[in-house]
Amino acid sequence: MTAQLPLRIGDLERRGLRDRVYDLILEMLLEGDVEPGSRLSIDTLAKQLDVSPTPVREAMVQLERTGLVTREALKGYRVAPPLGPDQLSELFDARLMLEVEATRLVAPRAAEVVDDLREAHRRHTETADRLVEAMEHGGDVPVRTTHEYFDADSAFHRVIFEASGNRYLLAMQEDLGAMTHRLRQAVLRGTSDVREARMEHSRVLDAFERGDTEAAVAAMRAHIEGVRTRSVRDEQAS
Repeated sequence: MTAQLPLRIGDLERRGLRDRVYDLILEMLLEGDVEPGSRLSIDTLAKQLDVSPTPVREAMVQLERTGLVTREALKGYRVAPPLGPDQLSELFDARLMLEVEATRLVAPRAAEVVDDLREAHRRHTETADRLVEAMEHGGDVPVRTTHEYFDADSAFHRVIFEASGNRYLLAMQEDLGAMTHRLRQAVLRGTSDVREARMEHSRVLDAFERGDTEAAVAAMRAHIEGVRTRSVRDEQAS
């Protein structure tokens, strides 16, 4: 019996186009190019990206799942409003469960991951230093500098998830990725936030270097709780 392929070449090409469109719109949202609550016209985006409305519509369905956009019946899509207290609480509860458990899985095999974690921390420290320097000089901080810092921050956490060997934990972490990135942007209020995050990462790395599982778990929990505290503080101040 001949196996039936579920997808034709045309289907694969359309899926690739949809993924590229998704990435471009996601970048626009994460860079803050559009204000919260702004309407996102499928036809306008299709013209800007020089594609048909179909891949844009498919990409918007995906983006709605991340929480970055919302859909209103008969009105279309809009950029999601800032995270409210309930959403913040739910996001951090989810991050605590995922990040602490991933750390608990990986820490007993610290020797296998410590070099990658050390390199990720080095990069995070370098980008943090550049970001702090830009902030202290006043004026607008270059978007690229901020973007590199967020990427390095994410990469540190991803090292642990990838080392967990658990594809489902990694998939769940990726599902939270866009919302977490958006949260990082909202939380970044000054140099103290950057320095605190860098120090918290340093404590996680130190525990991995010592092969101390419980210390690594405690340091990761303290880091996520620290970000939660700063997020709630800034949300209340805004």
